[in-house]
Amino acid sequence: MKNTSWVKGAVIYQVFPDRFARSARAAADGQFEPWDAPETPHGFKGGNLKGAEERLSHLAALGVTAVYFNPVFASAANHRYHTHDYFRVDPVLGGDAALDSFIKAAHRRGIKVILDGVFNHASRGFFQFNHLLENGAASPYRGWFHPRGWPLKAYNLGSEKPNYACWWNLPALPKFNTRNPEVRRFILDVAEYWLKKGIDGWRLDVPHEIDDDAFWREFRRVCKRVNPGCYIVGEIWGEAKRWLEGDQFDAVMNYQLSAACISYFGGRKLKLTHSYDGRRLEPGDQRKFLADIKTLLGHYPHAVALRQMNMMSSHDTDRMLNTYGGDMDRVKLAVVFSYLFPGAVNVYYGEEIGMEGELNAGTRDGMPWGRRSAWNTGLLALYRRLGALRRGSALLKDGKFEFLRDYCDGDLLAFRRHLPGRQLACFMNNSDRPSARAVKAAHCRGRLLLAEGARLKKEGGRPLLELRPRGFAVFG
Repeated sequence: MKNTSWVKGAVIYQVFPDRFARSARAAADGQFEPWDAPETPHGFKGGNLKGAEERLSHLAALGVTAVYFNPVFASAANHRYHTHDYFRVDPVLGGDAALDSFIKAAHRRGIKVILDGVFNHASRGFFQFNHLLENGAASPYRGWFHPRGWPLKAYNLGSEKPNYACWWNLPALPKFNTRNPEVRRFILDVAEYWLKKGIDGWRLDVPHEIDDDAFWREFRRVCKRVNPGCYIVGEIWGEAKRWLEGDQFDAVMNYQLSAACISYFGGRKLKLTHSYDGRRLEPGDQRKFLADIKTLLGHYPHAVALRQMNMMSSHDTDRMLNTYGGDMDRVKLAVVFSYLFPGAVNVYYGEEIGMEGELNAGTRDGMPWGRRSAWNTGLLALYRRLGALRRGSALLKDGKFEFLRDYCDGDLLAFRRHLPGRQLACFMNNSDRPSARAVKAAHCRGRLLLAEGARLKKEGGRPLLELRPRGFAVFG
């Protein structure tokens, strides 16, 4: 795993290409929605990769070390999970040349590039499936999918239902037959092709739906042969030991961490419009949070935990401010915890400025570059300071994690990252009451690295840490 050491302590920034940035220098032909209009299921706003490249200075100021793009390949969907051509970047995004330019510009800044691999299913516009639509059972590609009758019923016309396997029974997303050697070779060729073009990793969409460990082992061998340091991260919402034994993925999207944080830091303000891994999240107390984190860290070896993709939100969730009931102080506690926790942190675009939105109702709105008055500059400053704290920190890259249980009293949460002879300690008051606690000198030595609503003073010769409600302090 030494080749993926760049992931440890990384700050990954997630870009939804149609909504992040639009450059007038690379605008595609066609009519697009107004940038600041609310998102719609089928509307395009015309975001492009040149726009993302022009915003690399914004990412650099956040301490970003990698960009994860939601799908960029040719597609007729604004999210591009309906892939038409896996070997061509969508022309609306600027085509292959725009991705090549972004990769080179990002690499000059020391920023890696991760692409979204949608290999469980394709689209009605995918050539081989379109061939089936046109030719039925006579198509030489009939073995690439799972047809159950002819002609294919691909549009839910009237009372029709799709007569072929598709993701969540959505006819626009026909499922590949990955038992077919031709399909396997095709997917592996795609993975190899873009790694040779310079990308640094793959985020795999719903990989558990390709229920075939041998396939994912071969996928890993192909990818690592091209780039031993490439990052392979799977979208697995639950426990993922099966995929993290060193022969398939390097990491998974750590939704279990975000679920624990939402329950604890969100508390009675918690507000979600969707489930998490099929379960409804409820407010949780500190005892449950400590147990959840212990269980999570117990699932995997420390080397794996250091490479997990830890996110507090994504394109598939409500935004943080909505999730935490509009309480910015609670949001900040979750953000600070995620940045100090083992693993890479994944920041969904716009969270650093406090964008609002619910899933399918604002989560994928356009980044408000032209409305700086909508930016929460205090939150942005916190993200920048946390990014700077992560940069070059051996403690946050490799340090062990433990709760300082002597301080954890139900309101005050304390934990540390540590290496031999070094440590970073954090105290958080996750309550509505002020906190004042005597702390050991060993836990507040060094500099006060980061704080809000905190004061350290001496009382009776001992350090006393005072924290306002939802205040925090980081020492190291």
